[in-house]
Amino acid sequence: MDISVVIPLLNEEESLPELEAWIAKVMKSNNFSYEILFVDDGSTDGSWNIIEKLRESNPNVRGIKFRRNYGKSAALNEGFQAVQGDVVITMDADLQDSPEEIPGLYKMIAKDGLDLVSGWKQKRYDPISKTIPSKFFNWVTRKMSGIHLNDFNCGLKAYKKEVVKNIEVYGEMHRYIPVIAKGAGFNKIGEKVVEHQARKYGITKFGLNRFINGFLDLLSITFVGKFGKKPMHLFGALGTLSFAIGFVILLYLSIAKLVYNEFFIATRPLFFLGILTVILGTQLFLTGFLAEMVARNSTHRNHYLVEKRLEN
Repeated sequence: MDISVVIPLLNEEESLPELEAWIAKVMKSNNFSYEILFVDDGSTDGSWNIIEKLRESNPNVRGIKFRRNYGKSAALNEGFQAVQGDVVITMDADLQDSPEEIPGLYKMIAKDGLDLVSGWKQKRYDPISKTIPSKFFNWVTRKMSGIHLNDFNCGLKAYKKEVVKNIEVYGEMHRYIPVIAKGAGFNKIGEKVVEHQARKYGITKFGLNRFINGFLDLLSITFVGKFGKKPMHLFGALGTLSFAIGFVILLYLSIAKLVYNEFFIATRPLFFLGILTVILGTQLFLTGFLAEMVARNSTHRNHYLVEKRLEN
């Protein structure tokens, strides 16, 4: 199968028939073998009934329905486990992503050899309450990840099948899939300017809570990616540094007391700072030690992605 299109959705019953017909038209005109996988993230409208009807008229349509709303990351992760196509394309169900971009995205993966291609909505039709937070979010993510993409949160992306089968997406981490993919060793990441259309049906699901949770998830990914298998390298280093600072402070105060007969050392703020940094350093070091024990006893402690083997 050439292409799998994964579409997470929540209460998008009005747009689904038009979206399916549009995708089918693009696939037919380019002679692609394909599947469309709708992942219903606990919709309360008639979205699932629409998917069932689309399946009856088009055998290339598949569907997964959650019992309740788990979030876009959960929908994508479940979809990634089920896809069969050599190239996997994700898009939103609200018709703001154009299926006409599919052939170009497919070419960049199948012909140009990229692992992942992220769409860039250079011209957007979203309200300013959504565009300004998105610009800030993208800037922060670029700085922290070192991946130079203009639009991490664009739902229109293309992946090599190997990528989606070897990553896990949860929380609000769908917007950080390029970061997760890079951490797994898939470094051939590209970007394509894509057409963005104004929402035709329904209302946006964007909210401030997603922006805040997404930023916290970025910190989690950055930490786990760098120190997930070696937590002592972070906590141990910070703990040693803090302990050393505290030790130097207390040594200085001890010398001042013993050699220069300074009084009231125990009431000086510097004394309490020294005690605090020693205690903090000890706690950080013990945290790293415990985290190292957990990591070394994890069932995934020696789970690594192997790209190629030369064996007898």
